[in-house]
Amino acid sequence: MTFTVKRLDHVQLAAPRHTEDEARHFFGEILGLPELEKPEDLKKRGGVWFELGDHQLHIGVEEPFSPAEKAHPALEVANLEGLMARFDEYNVEYKQDDKLPGANRIYTQDPFGNRLEILEWV
Repeated sequence: MTFTVKRLDHVQLAAPRHTEDEARHFFGEILGLPELEKPEDLKKRGGVWFELGDHQLHIGVEEPFSPAEKAHPALEVANLEGLMARFDEYNVEYKQDDKLPGANRIYTQDPFGNRLEILEWV
């Protein structure tokens, strides 16, 4: 082959138009992800970007909008118990799951109904 896939650059989730503040509240305030400045030419499309370790999480506008209920990103965290306490504080619903050996994990949804898996390897 004449090319190499180097790494995952970003994951994009869809959201309805004009919901950037909701995304900032959930991904920025609750999950603590730093917001990234979008390139000037892309700002007019709406949406918001976040730093996710060495990768990025993009929240993009999609119309008509339909949440991803099965396909999902999985976020690895340190101290899943602490995150669950934070979710409890902000009334974010989640469901614990014990079906992945070696991991504690939960499933939740972002404010737009997109499925998120959050896990901690033990």
